[in-house]
Amino acid sequence: MKLQHYLGGLEGLGPIITETKVFVEPWETRIFGIHTAMMALSSQLPLPETSSQFNSIWTWADLRKGAESLNPLDFFKYRYYEKWMGGITDYLISNGYITKEELDSLTDQFYADSSRLLPKGGDTAIDERVATYLVNGNSPKEDVTVDVLFSAGDTVDIKDPPSIEHTRLPGYLRNKTGVVEMVYSGAYSYLCDTGPDGIGPAMTVYCVRFNPNDLWPGNTETNFSLYADLYGSYVGLKN
Repeated sequence: MKLQHYLGGLEGLGPIITETKVFVEPWETRIFGIHTAMMALSSQLPLPETSSQFNSIWTWADLRKGAESLNPLDFFKYRYYEKWMGGITDYLISNGYITKEELDSLTDQFYADSSRLLPKGGDTAIDERVATYLVNGNSPKEDVTVDVLFSAGDTVDIKDPPSIEHTRLPGYLRNKTGVVEMVYSGAYSYLCDTGPDGIGPAMTVYCVRFNPNDLWPGNTETNFSLYADLYGSYVGLKN
């Protein structure tokens, strides 16, 4: 199954958007702030205690899964932060923080009077927690020992695991062959389990080099290589 988020490398998908602004409209900064606050409030790092009632786990992986669960037609229709808003909204509704009816009512109130000021104030400890989180962040690297199956120079096959909610394996690399360029030290996870896609407990990550002509035969420039950092579960030995 090809998830719409990983259709890169295919021809005829439409024009490339070259917008360089991080935020195109002011409301997008608020969506970014909501996402960051949710990550900070659910983080297991030693951070300041707050009065927030948010007690779920929210990560970058949850954000991506939420965006990719949109109807494919909506996924391609909406802009970047509109997809964020859809994923965050579905998550908050499904976890009982707000009902769809309550959200619809608040939306109608805003459309009826868009000059209405949004709530201000609140627990300053939340601001402190978010600021501390932004400085420290979360790392996918874990202090565990894992088996390293391949070495630099090994020729490897890239697998084609079933992808249901999310994948970190681009479609154009599936079933292709590459050469291990580098083995990253340590073990890395992806914040959440991706099910049959294969990412769960921390594992080795490999930098794999590909010949673009093997990926897009007869339809690429020469004299360069494509590199991809891939989780160990995506990499197999060439027979």
